[in-house]
Amino acid sequence: MDTLINTLDQALRTVFATHHASRPNPAAGVVSAQMTEAERKEAGALMRVNHVGEVCAQALYASQALATRSPQLRAHFFAASAEETDHLAWTEERLTALGARPSWLNPLWYAGAFGLGYVAGKLGGDAISLGFVVETERQVEAHLQSHLRQLPAADLASRAVVNQMKQDEAQHAVDAEKAGARPLPKPLPEAMRLAAQVMTTVAHRI
Repeated sequence: MDTLINTLDQALRTVFATHHASRPNPAAGVVSAQMTEAERKEAGALMRVNHVGEVCAQALYASQALATRSPQLRAHFFAASAEETDHLAWTEERLTALGARPSWLNPLWYAGAFGLGYVAGKLGGDAISLGFVVETERQVEAHLQSHLRQLPAADLASRAVVNQMKQDEAQHAVDAEKAGARPLPKPLPEAMRLAAQVMTTVAHRI
């Protein structure tokens, strides 16, 4: 019961609370050039998508920590989750600075990611659960690289945040591989890409 209460508490905090980073914001001290209203709106939409990605990351790690019976692996997921909390805080700060808002569908995104992570952990075991992390992080890294191409050139602050997030996600994939990840069956990565495409398209607007 305590575990379920803590899991629910984490979900509510992720979706509704204001977050605080343990590391300095990469955008601190970075002065962006003047942006047009259209550029500011597009930057806000892109950072909203990135914020949704971090909400989903929290759900993924929370569900996998709940699914595993290994104390060592649970600690691994909690450590990765703490670093993702930095990303949540940084993207929230950029949304505020850009006059944008988080996605209205964050509770839905969290629930979906939590369900996927829990099923991966329970049905596939720890190795597949870690493989799910590796594939997720690789897809997120590619997604963030695409945002570095799409963000307005003048938005140096958002670029600094996205670049640091990209480095962190790549390291999370490496860490999961070292922890014993097993490659996912071939249909799953493509299904994950399609689901992510739907999420990013919707979150860009809503």
